[in-house]
Amino acid sequence: MSGLPFTLLVPEPPGSPGSTTRDRLADAVAIGCALAYGALMMAIGDATKPGAAVPWPVDAAIGVACCLGLLARRRWPVGVTAAVIPATAVSVLSTGAAIVALFTVAVHRRARVALLLAGAYVAAVPVYFLLHDRPEFPLWVDLVARAGPSSAAIGWGLFVQGNRRLTRSLRERAARLEAEQHLRVDQARLTERARIAREMHDVLAHRMSLVSLHAGALEVRTDARPEEVAIAAGAIRTSVHDALQELRTVIGVLREGAAGRPEPPQPGLADLPELVECARATGMTVSYTCLVPVAGPSVVLGRTLYRVVQEGLTNARKHAPGSAVAVLLDGAEGADLRVRITNPCPPDVRPPTDPSAGMGLVGVGERVALVGGRVEHGRDDAGFRVEAWLPWPA
Repeated sequence: MSGLPFTLLVPEPPGSPGSTTRDRLADAVAIGCALAYGALMMAIGDATKPGAAVPWPVDAAIGVACCLGLLARRRWPVGVTAAVIPATAVSVLSTGAAIVALFTVAVHRRARVALLLAGAYVAAVPVYFLLHDRPEFPLWVDLVARAGPSSAAIGWGLFVQGNRRLTRSLRERAARLEAEQHLRVDQARLTERARIAREMHDVLAHRMSLVSLHAGALEVRTDARPEEVAIAAGAIRTSVHDALQELRTVIGVLREGAAGRPEPPQPGLADLPELVECARATGMTVSYTCLVPVAGPSVVLGRTLYRVVQEGLTNARKHAPGSAVAVLLDGAEGADLRVRITNPCPPDVRPPTDPSAGMGLVGVGERVALVGGRVEHGRDDAGFRVEAWLPWPA
């Protein structure tokens, strides 16, 4: 269904008409203006003179009824206008109500509907002309008297409608921008949380695995000599101390980075030999081959390499204790920088049950992705492998 008949059946949303003090005040002003305009037209056209085709009390009664009908103009703008227009063929006072009703249609409906109703309003002039004997006013004068004000009312109504649409569009845009801003803030918060989790894992997982290793040895070897117990306890103390130091460093990085200040030095490629020696000191068998100049890669690449190797050693210590670990770094400037950590998988190894298992490799993947690289990890014929490729700009 479409067109004017359909619009007669479609009301405005409930609750909008006359629902506020401002709306009631506007209705009172509209009715007052309609009565004033109709009374002016009656005075100009001598509608109150004796012998008029429609007695002025009848004219006034019809006009007042039409003006009171304007109270429903917001709820049924087209219906009210369609009911008022026929009355204008009989009552001069009702012309004011018709002008206000046309304005309301222009505000709440499409321009085509308002123009069709305005055409019907002007078309009622010949009927009015036949009912009222007015030789002093030609037909064209009445046509202009109706076409002019109705055109002005429709133009004003369309302007109000356009202004309301613009205001509504701006409000929706502002609400959308605010929602997008909240989304960006939430995304930044999630990114920062992931960064903190990654840093905490990289710092604590390696050191805590050392603590767990030595503590487990003390628990199992109840017959250990005092010297061996002292060595293990010293290793635990050193690992905890180093973990606290690195944790303070990470917290400092996060705080200083948020304040826009320089970050404290981070471990890099030059620190890998020390990391390997630390692993060997715990009893691990680690072979380390570096075919890359220490001063070659950037600080960011060096730090990423360090974290990849650290995670590989930690996983080997946790899931394949006693296995030999091989660490290889190679690559060429202008190509990819590769790091590969491999270790045999013991035949009796069981899948990890720790809920946090695998999170370190997730963090490694995120770190490598940040510098445009990629990571592969899993089992192969040689055992378990963690391998990463990082772009090394020339």
